[in-house]
Amino acid sequence: MKKKAFSSGYKLGWKDVGITFGILFIATILSFLYDRMTGQIINVIMFYTLALLLISRMTEGYLPGILAGMISVICVNYLFTYPYWQLNFLLDGYPITFICMIVVSMLTSAGTSQLKRQAEVLAEREKLLADAEKEKMRANLLRAVSHDLRTPLTGIIGASSSYLENEDRLTAEEKRELVCHIGEDANWLLNMVENLLTVTRIQNGSANLNKSMEPVEEVMSEAVFRLKKRIPDANVKVLLPEEFVMIPMDATLIEQVLMNLMENAVYHARSREAVECRAEIGRDEVIFYVTDRGVGIAPDKLDTIFDGAGQTENVSADGHKGMGIGLSICKTIILAHGGTIRAENLDRGARICFTLPRREKEL
Repeated sequence: MKKKAFSSGYKLGWKDVGITFGILFIATILSFLYDRMTGQIINVIMFYTLALLLISRMTEGYLPGILAGMISVICVNYLFTYPYWQLNFLLDGYPITFICMIVVSMLTSAGTSQLKRQAEVLAEREKLLADAEKEKMRANLLRAVSHDLRTPLTGIIGASSSYLENEDRLTAEEKRELVCHIGEDANWLLNMVENLLTVTRIQNGSANLNKSMEPVEEVMSEAVFRLKKRIPDANVKVLLPEEFVMIPMDATLIEQVLMNLMENAVYHARSREAVECRAEIGRDEVIFYVTDRGVGIAPDKLDTIFDGAGQTENVSADGHKGMGIGLSICKTIILAHGGTIRAENLDRGARICFTLPRREKEL
């Protein structure tokens, strides 16, 4: 980056030449008109000083500003100083004007070049931080996946082995229970793989979000419908917003987020009360809430629950798998939509809320 900044200070490209002469031409026309109307030469100099500031701001390096300063001094001497249409470098005060305009152009060019270099350094630093954050999330996901793939596969292998080894001694009810366990583990594994494919697609940038204007209430209803197909006994209470609103989103992905959050609440809240799913319409965003009345979230995990870290615990006390990478996928999808997501504990239970902007953000 330093090499690039250094070379740009001593090379003059055609674009910079065009900007320099274009601004000087406009300044000359304005100065000519102003001089003919007022005859105040001091303000003519201010037009060229302003031109120097604009040229230094809009061009690269030092040369355009220095060149503009020299041309400005010549223009003031040739066009606006008596005797007109002649160069006279021996006028009283002219050397001071020349030196001042050159110094102004150099200082302005140096200042703007320094600001541009600082902006480049900051942009590069932000990119490195973003890459580091992405690598951290990828490592956390890899740790979670290594555990979460093993958990359902172990259950499937154990249940199928028990069935095959003890088929003659098992009752019909016991056989049915083992097959049900295999089916549950297989469905959970399928859902996790779908989530993993989703987050991989978004993080790698291999596919854009398929955004379109979608009704909030339809997306919520479809998410609950999909959850009921997977967990028929799920107790979910849906509170739809009073206002009909459509927002830009990838409906399939947002349904996946809602379904992941509700599924986690159903399995891990350890409560018989209904999981509440509702949405509120704000001025610039729509806020979605998934609330349970269960045991809440461990306080030490509130800050990392969406990072895929610390999610590799064994099977939970109620016999279901851990949250795994589901919440990491939720965070990735919401951030890709330009929203935010957070978790908090209530007096009784926990609540996860995420926001989606009501309008597409301009780049």
